[in-house]
Amino acid sequence: MPVANKISDPIALAIFQSSMHSIAEEMGAALRRTSISPNIIERRDYSCAVFDAQRRVIAMGDHMPVHLGSMPMSVKAAVEALRLGRGDVVILNDPYAGGTHLPDITLVLPVFVDDLPDPVFYVAARAHHADVGGTFAGSMGPGREIFQEGIRIPPIRIVRGGKIDQEVLSLILHNVRTPVEREGDLVAQIGACKVGERRLLEVLQKYGLDVISALTEELLDYSDRLMRSELRKLPAGTFTAEDFLDDDGVSDGPIRIAVSMRIEPGQGTVLIDFAGSDPQVGGSVNAVYAITYSACFYVLRCLLAEDAPATAGLMNAVTVLAPEGTIVNARMPAAVAGGNVEASQRIVDVLLRALGQAVPERVPAASFFLPEMDREEMMRPNALDWIL
Repeated sequence: MPVANKISDPIALAIFQSSMHSIAEEMGAALRRTSISPNIIERRDYSCAVFDAQRRVIAMGDHMPVHLGSMPMSVKAAVEALRLGRGDVVILNDPYAGGTHLPDITLVLPVFVDDLPDPVFYVAARAHHADVGGTFAGSMGPGREIFQEGIRIPPIRIVRGGKIDQEVLSLILHNVRTPVEREGDLVAQIGACKVGERRLLEVLQKYGLDVISALTEELLDYSDRLMRSELRKLPAGTFTAEDFLDDDGVSDGPIRIAVSMRIEPGQGTVLIDFAGSDPQVGGSVNAVYAITYSACFYVLRCLLAEDAPATAGLMNAVTVLAPEGTIVNARMPAAVAGGNVEASQRIVDVLLRALGQAVPERVPAASFFLPEMDREEMMRPNALDWIL
């Protein structure tokens, strides 16, 4: 492989892309094989990804979209909060620091090479744990604030210098209902990160850091070009849509999620704005910004070919605005357990509905929505009788 500021060999780029994707996939396979919980073994509610030194995602496993689109924010939070050394692993699950909801625990491992003082890569593994404490078993009940939903973990080291910090682990396990299972799954996540580290070091040893750095930049640039090219094919204009959650489990009445997508003519850019969405609610269906961003990543990624690399470059041409304090960008201490599973799907449906106005022949129908009814009609008594 040639060493240059920019790799122009498409074969070299394809090999590199496949190598990085395979690493993320192998991390996921290791996590699934060594974990204890049916959530991970059978439901496969986990995700793994590889990041460069600037915390930009360069490879994702074929795992959970809502995890993957938001995971870069958790990696950023971990790296900004701590000065990481060799052998360290960070744990966090804070939805207000790039997480989704508390059961989704993320582990981040920095990858060092030779005597360089700073990491050259990061790997991350996120998994849904069956219980992280809180008022309700399973940590997914109708809480009114996040403190009722379980233990909230900021970025802290669970592994220091290659050894598990037993004090940190003990603190976590004392706040969950199934400590043996939780410990097993956390150790499996650590192992998955170590697999990613080992494979990355093998690639670095084979090709060298200069070549890998150049390939990383080219891969990100390639993803950027793919997305901009696809956006240029779309008709210019502003496309709007709205949809509703039935209620929040605390109060009656629908909750509006609204979006506008402005595609600039010939620019290959899109502005996604959720202004007009309802304020955050008392129940646990609130979504944090990371979920909303992840939904946008997912929908736009679906425009591209299946083999398009899912990297940070895909979002260079995308701006996502979500007003703080709304159902799509809740403030602390809003409960958010259901935002990851309920609001996230509705956000995707609203995005698809807006995008469907631009390219109706390419966009599938939503999971469920009432196309002929506005909010006032939905709130009328017996408004849904016509469906029955």
